[in-house]
Amino acid sequence: MAHDHEGQPRIIAAIDVGTNAVRLEIARPLPDGSLETLHQERDPVRPGEGVFATGSMSREVADRLLATLRRYATLCRRYHATVRAVATSAVREARNRDELVKRVKRETGLDLEVVSGREEARLICRGVLNGRSPRARGLVIDIGGGSTEVATAVGEEAKELYSVGLGAVRLTEIFGSAGKVSSQRLAAMRSFADEAFRDSVPRRLPHGNVALGSSGTINAIVAAHGEGRRMTLRNVKRAVEELADESVAQRRRQFEPRRAEIIVAGAVILEAAMRHLGLESIVAVDTGLRNGILLDLARRSPAAVAAAQASRAAAALAFGRRFNFDEGHARQTARLALDLFDQLADLHGLPASARGLLEAAAILHDVGHAVSPTRHHKHTFYLVSSADIPGFSDRERLLVALVARYHRRSPPERHRPDLEDLPLGEFRLVRRLVALLRIADALDRSHHQPVVSVRATRKNGVVNVLARTRAPVDLELWDVAREAPLFRAVFHAPIHVERARR
Repeated sequence: MAHDHEGQPRIIAAIDVGTNAVRLEIARPLPDGSLETLHQERDPVRPGEGVFATGSMSREVADRLLATLRRYATLCRRYHATVRAVATSAVREARNRDELVKRVKRETGLDLEVVSGREEARLICRGVLNGRSPRARGLVIDIGGGSTEVATAVGEEAKELYSVGLGAVRLTEIFGSAGKVSSQRLAAMRSFADEAFRDSVPRRLPHGNVALGSSGTINAIVAAHGEGRRMTLRNVKRAVEELADESVAQRRRQFEPRRAEIIVAGAVILEAAMRHLGLESIVAVDTGLRNGILLDLARRSPAAVAAAQASRAAAALAFGRRFNFDEGHARQTARLALDLFDQLADLHGLPASARGLLEAAAILHDVGHAVSPTRHHKHTFYLVSSADIPGFSDRERLLVALVARYHRRSPPERHRPDLEDLPLGEFRLVRRLVALLRIADALDRSHHQPVVSVRATRKNGVVNVLARTRAPVDLELWDVAREAPLFRAVFHAPIHVERARR
């Protein structure tokens, strides 16, 4: 059984801020890798109410959400739980999401993480496929309120992740389908859903003709119109037409009140997904996003953390290759930056989680060259901040983009527009990572990888770096000297690099 630093059984908690509802699950990891649920709650506060129509979360909805999160935070503290709170499409698309995240932190103490669609799909996939045979191929579909996630996998590991910007609440609001739906409107909804999948998901995915459906919407449809836990495409088509012909009052005899309003749209999306993917049937499962969050938390042993970091680095490399970046220089810069991070831990005082941000920023710092060599650091910021890189939350991706953006030219100062609104802790993190990245980048100024290894030590307030090389490093030493003033300003310590041949 996992224990905390005081020897007590470790307790973990997952908070899922969806479009329809907010959910909490508190659990204890068991020695066999399973989870013992200690507490569960679901509150239908509808965080997505009005977001897709207006683009913002109203004050009234935010107040409802905050009241629920305050209660959840109190419960988590009572259990002394390690918490991960995740928000999906409704918060993701709200223009005022940054204000909301700050308010959540201020009023509840929770760090609300706004995840990308692909990260949401990865977590769902992990939750659904936990314990599967390592060679088994799988396909997972999750229909949320604002988006639909599709993931292929081998064993427990997601391979291809897709997010379709269409969910049951969004489609209901677009077509006003909460009540009885005419045949003309139903035809329009079906065409709209078909187009959304054509635009977002390839037809040929490596899977069979059966998928696992993890959402409450899919579970509700299958329970009402399927056979056991399974439902064929033919039965889904029939259910779409039957549900569309019913009034809300009639649907409420089968579904909870709020689900009854969006179930037609949910069934239309399920039909479109199955038809697009060539599925014969879908099997409903009870696991999903919350389980994926909990399993991620449970597996944060040193070995699991290392595996996760390797996966995020691989995702950053894959993104860089899309822009034909200089992979040799990227890998070298990342290796040197991580060596400096590890060897100077007492100097920078950053948490271990910052290491992965530095690695990604070092890998991607030059991808802006794909747009133009001129001002490429600014193009890098745009590309990385707008990307969808698996394993990184939206907030983490922003920090990676900022560190990469300031790898050259202007120093990261508080008055700059893209830094002035950062919380003080994040601003300090960015400055320290930038200072390390600039030295690492300078040590491969020629892009020929002349530095074999570095050893950084501190003595009498000076950081001394011994660089073992295989070629002349005059250009590198010149560039380190140019970057040294920022390093000294950030860490209040001068840096001196010496060359030592192998």
